[in-house]
Amino acid sequence: MIDKLEYFIALAREKHFARAAEELGISQPTLSAAIRQLEDSLGVVLVNRGSRFQGLTPEGQRVLEWARRIVGDARTLREEMRAAHKGLSGHLRLAAIPTMLAMVPKLTTPFREKHPEVTFSVISANSLQILSLLENLEIDAGLTYLENEPLGRVTSVALAQERYHLVTSSAGPLADRDTVTWREAADLRLCLLTADMQNRRIINRHFSEVGVTVSPALESNSMIVLLSHVRNGDWCSIMPRSVAAPFGYEADLRMIPLTDPEPVHTVGLVATHREPFTPLVSALLHEARGLAESGLD
Repeated sequence: MIDKLEYFIALAREKHFARAAEELGISQPTLSAAIRQLEDSLGVVLVNRGSRFQGLTPEGQRVLEWARRIVGDARTLREEMRAAHKGLSGHLRLAAIPTMLAMVPKLTTPFREKHPEVTFSVISANSLQILSLLENLEIDAGLTYLENEPLGRVTSVALAQERYHLVTSSAGPLADRDTVTWREAADLRLCLLTADMQNRRIINRHFSEVGVTVSPALESNSMIVLLSHVRNGDWCSIMPRSVAAPFGYEADLRMIPLTDPEPVHTVGLVATHREPFTPLVSALLHEARGLAESGLD
């Protein structure tokens, strides 16, 4: 039953039998048979079928909620038994918004020192993708904004306050200024994160607050791309001060506080709320709380 529920979650996520089967490492007939067996066991039709996947039935949507809960509990049980037998070990899957990728080592490095049998995978994603990945059990935790947009049923630990700065090269536009207003920044050649990023939506909102709309000359979902352009050309960007230093660019750049307004946005760690947490997620939340208490900003 657990395996069949895992298959069903994958199908609901991929919305395509062949892609779900490929992700699961099984044949498409095996997946189809498992879904049919799950339907027979539960006595309901879960999937609208035609020549291809046509979505979940209302019963399928409800079963998906239960499947996520049951599979999550089963994983927690297996992890607890492994931890009781071997100590904390396993694999933690993390996703982070681009502006928080540089913060990940502040969590993973001390965590690994305490728990050397744990490995990690880290991907970059936007805030909405992180919530979807959590919901579908594809990641264990995410680093994202804790305000501005709904998070759903998660446990969160605030880690830092984002304060926005104009980023320009040491010889670039307005590099001699101590502060720059948002209205002044709107007239510069800007390179910004793509519109699907919450960071960009926040920046657009602050420009709107001062009555301007910006059309960046370059967009990317990579902070390295943005910083490289600022460093090597007549470009500017807007990002938190903490972003540039880990990439070794700080010596070549000027980070000038943006004023009028001077917004602050909270970022941190989120994990799907459940009782109990898996041992790995519980330990990660404990590490995050210790990091928050250290005054990271």
